[in-house]
Amino acid sequence: MRELTRELAAEFLGTLVLVTFGVAVVAQVTFGDQKSGEYLSINLGWGLAVTMGVFVAGGVTGAHLNPAVTLALACWRGFSWSKVLPYVAAQLAGAFVASALVYVTYHEALTHFDGGVRQVAGEQGTAGIWATYPNAAGFLSNLPGGLVDQIVGTALLVGVIFAIGDPRNLGPPAWLGPLAVGGLVVLIGMTFGYNCGYAINPARDLGPRLFTALAGWGSEVFTAHDNWWWVPVVGPLVGGVLGGLVYESFIGWQHGRQGEPS
Repeated sequence: MRELTRELAAEFLGTLVLVTFGVAVVAQVTFGDQKSGEYLSINLGWGLAVTMGVFVAGGVTGAHLNPAVTLALACWRGFSWSKVLPYVAAQLAGAFVASALVYVTYHEALTHFDGGVRQVAGEQGTAGIWATYPNAAGFLSNLPGGLVDQIVGTALLVGVIFAIGDPRNLGPPAWLGPLAVGGLVVLIGMTFGYNCGYAINPARDLGPRLFTALAGWGSEVFTAHDNWWWVPVVGPLVGGVLGGLVYESFIGWQHGRQGEPS
């Protein structure tokens, strides 16, 4: 029990660090009217946020920090199924508390920006600082398209994480792993962020969304865009399992066959 408590504390704190930095960079760009950063800043900020979160929790749990990663590890890498729900709960809690920290820190700037009226969409819409929504200026207008986006993005995330963590592959040194994962998130943001903001992490999206629902934005955070909220939850879970399966099928499970006659 003590060991599990230690692991959950690490997942909570690592996710808190990740989401605090990630949400804060979006807040800074939004409130600064593109004068305190731009879309590239958001990509770099989220990537570095993941790196710091992995440094915080990596030595204890390997730093899942993402229910999609936890589920994929349980499916394909022998992670204990009994720990899946506790890990997910810790990740969600960390993301929720992180959202509150950013809200308190940027409260004055938020009120100046929206006049104290919390809006989900529109020119003064701010819910997207915390959770992800379809790009209003883009072409994604349906839930199936959003699911494809999240499945593909998370499959790439988890598949490459499996490669980074595979000691029978290149196996980067421990200190380089967090940097590699952070770079991977930057890359996904720069290539698959257009449609709906590359959540690729149910905790990173649902925790902040729950916070905004309670902090003044109301139930619209769940009903907006045809009840969009479940897409960045279900899509990453499916994508994570598929990404892990693809890596293990093509690379991971082939290691045991090396040296065998063809």
